[in-house]
Amino acid sequence: MMLPTATYRLQLRAGMTFERAAALAPQLADLAISHLYLSPIFEAVHGSTHGYDVINNAAIATELGGEAGFSALADALRRHGIRLIVDFVPNHMAASPQNPWWRDVLEWGATARHAQHFDIDWSAPKLVLPVLARGYGKTLEQGELGLAFDAAAGAISLTYGGLELPLTPSSYADILGRAPDDALSHLAHCFAVSTPGSAPSPKAVLAASAREPATAALISHALDATRTDLSALHALHEHQIWRLTHWRAAREMLTHRRFFEIADLVGLMVERSQVFNDVHAHVIALAKDGCVDGLRLDHVDGLADPKGYLVRLQGALGGEEPSYLLVEKILGPDEVLREAWPVAGTTGYEFIRALAGLLVDPEREAGMTEAYHRFVGGSVDYDILVRGIKRRTLTHNLAAELRALTLMAHGLAILHPATRDLGVDELRSAIVELASALPVYRTYVAASGPDALDRSVIEAAAREAKGTRQVDDEEALDFVKRLVLIDVAAPEDQAIALQFAIRFQQTSGALMAKAVEDTAFYRYNRLLALNEVGGEPAAFGAPVEAFHRMMIQRHEGQPYGLSATATHDTKRGEDARARLYALSEMPEAWAAAAGRWREQNFSLKREMRGHLVPDPEAEWAFYQALAGAWPPDLDPDDANGLAALAERMAQFALKAAREAKLHTSWTATDPGYEQALEHFARGTLDPRISSAFLSDFARVLRPVVVAGALNALTQTLIKLAAPGVPDVYQGTELWDFSLVDPDNRRPVDFQQISDLVGTIDQRSVPAILHEWRSGAIKLHLLKAGLRLRRQRPALFGAGAYRPLDVTGDHCRRVVAFARVLGEEVAVAVAPRLTLDLLDGVDVPIVPPARWGGTSVMLPAALASRHWVDVCTGEHVDAGAEVALAAILHICPVSLMLSTGGGSSQTR
Repeated sequence: MMLPTATYRLQLRAGMTFERAAALAPQLADLAISHLYLSPIFEAVHGSTHGYDVINNAAIATELGGEAGFSALADALRRHGIRLIVDFVPNHMAASPQNPWWRDVLEWGATARHAQHFDIDWSAPKLVLPVLARGYGKTLEQGELGLAFDAAAGAISLTYGGLELPLTPSSYADILGRAPDDALSHLAHCFAVSTPGSAPSPKAVLAASAREPATAALISHALDATRTDLSALHALHEHQIWRLTHWRAAREMLTHRRFFEIADLVGLMVERSQVFNDVHAHVIALAKDGCVDGLRLDHVDGLADPKGYLVRLQGALGGEEPSYLLVEKILGPDEVLREAWPVAGTTGYEFIRALAGLLVDPEREAGMTEAYHRFVGGSVDYDILVRGIKRRTLTHNLAAELRALTLMAHGLAILHPATRDLGVDELRSAIVELASALPVYRTYVAASGPDALDRSVIEAAAREAKGTRQVDDEEALDFVKRLVLIDVAAPEDQAIALQFAIRFQQTSGALMAKAVEDTAFYRYNRLLALNEVGGEPAAFGAPVEAFHRMMIQRHEGQPYGLSATATHDTKRGEDARARLYALSEMPEAWAAAAGRWREQNFSLKREMRGHLVPDPEAEWAFYQALAGAWPPDLDPDDANGLAALAERMAQFALKAAREAKLHTSWTATDPGYEQALEHFARGTLDPRISSAFLSDFARVLRPVVVAGALNALTQTLIKLAAPGVPDVYQGTELWDFSLVDPDNRRPVDFQQISDLVGTIDQRSVPAILHEWRSGAIKLHLLKAGLRLRRQRPALFGAGAYRPLDVTGDHCRRVVAFARVLGEEVAVAVAPRLTLDLLDGVDVPIVPPARWGGTSVMLPAALASRHWVDVCTGEHVDAGAEVALAAILHICPVSLMLSTGGGSSQTR
């Protein structure tokens, strides 16, 4: 197995095919990328923009180039020394008739060959399909349901808009029986007695019969007679194993496990051997054939038993060494990746959180909190806010999941005298409180019971839940806790408790994602840079020592996990986030500026129901988002540039409001509110009416842009040198000031990047730095660091992480560490919290004189060595300390290599 030294994430679809990806191979090789990391490659719903709505895991997407195109891509990459990692989706598939497995289930129900592939409640009267734009009755009355006949396939479908739903074969008899004089009774009988294994297939017989004009006319008559008779059409609908409902019904009456709140993504039962084999057969074959060298596993927390799944997958992949597996897993602030999981690591959201702790100034927390509370008009307790949102999300958005859990708990409670008096409402409240108190996405209790860590987390959550006093009978909480821990005596009870524990844990992950990331992160906006996937908005910076502890832990636990700074799911671009970190250093100045802007933009607000739009919370967030997205070369009088930015900001403001779910939402939009919000967003960026604001905003932002650029370079250097595999999200070789998706999934100008890549090696660092607004300095740093990692893979993979002390007046403004493997040593030195040090400077490098006597201290084992700074090519001879003024005078950051003496310059 070839372990990666650097990955490059590429989003397929939207014009990016295997052929286009193959054309990037020379460019990626020049950047020293070892592995191209692709979004899902298998067939997805027609028109999918992301590929996570898979319909066929046995076929590579035709629109991307199919099997031949994928093979050609793998070959092209290998010719340039690059391997492939693909994003695989084991948790769910699209609940779409385009999915042959799902279509099979819609036709045959519980007797379908694939009925047990999906997580469906087959005890329910019907499989609920929440696809209607209005109630079923009105849909039927308005004539929106119809019938379609595919003569070639002999298949009849119920239609709704562009949706064609297969009918259960026995209901064909009802339709064909409406032909005159029972002329089609022989065909009707074939369907009436058909089974999933019927031979010959009744559909084949019908298709053959339909080729005869006379029979075709009879079939058409029967279809018309049914589709024009609402009673008959309704009876036909009622004959199906599924039931059409308004889309809102998914909230409380869904009969299949979904992905988060998305009812048209249905959960897979990969814990079953046959399902696992069917889902993974093709991707495993690709891995064994050498086309695929690693897998990124989507939403591992949605699986019934993640550890069991990963062990099985490693076994199926075979090989003398474990295969390279990554899990999309968001770790809580005090959570580490489970040691027993046979994976290389996560996709890296905890790395972003570590960077946030390092680059946010903890000493200014009180000032920023005061500024935030003053602007929004009151104090906001983040923990209380999150707890309330969790309760609302579980009881409203995830009501179907809560109902299923409650019925399972109550069904077990009534079997025993000690718990039979626990009512449904009390148990429901207990489930809500326990789930809301969990500090992590989920625990991992399996058939073997909880380990010590899971028991500790669940016990602590139960104590926390009791402390809220929301559940009158504490016995209900104790009972639910015992179910999650499978702490029941009778074997028959243990089986039920295990099913409850599995479903509870699957639901808690969805709850955390929807309540925290997709709601609370849009309501609590003290410092937007902290509101990131895997982030902790209440944690405002940390000492350098905390960062070092996290990196040591990272080296010990997942040295080959990804070090991400941007993904297709992050809330904002990596350099936008880095810029917003600088706001933590100027809370008073930012508060004063925001106060002015509120007055300057007052006329753009509209009053609705006694409140101004936007409200203070949304306005505070808007100015921060604008600060992050503002292009570094945008002038406040550039009408075209501002118009482009206004389009992006209007989309962001709308999405943020819908995610916050206070005044509008995805499921209950308020057009008036949204129009008022868009009016404000566009108006603030219109130079004809907001010139004073724009001029002031650009002036205030100027030093933040410079400090943010330096933060971004520090962030890049750390990603290159710290434990983990640097992951480059498409287009982020240059500055990335994107907003949340879809903004961060815009097409990338690869030609622009290629043009710059080709010139970097011929230019001096001072010349590149002088034109820093182009992003070339970031590209230079990335290229130098990745080339070093390619040359010294063992040093950065296995090399120990050693924090280095910094002395002098500005010691707290520096982070320094070494990677050590025998005689090979790399030292990384980068500034932090530099807004004041950059005062009056318009280039993101601290003037050397301002460092004073600040120095990095080298321990005896690293002292008196010859070093080469790979960022500048400079040679450095150092004793026991290295003055920052001596190594940060050309490039803003430093990455020095020593091999124990002599020249260690890299090429």
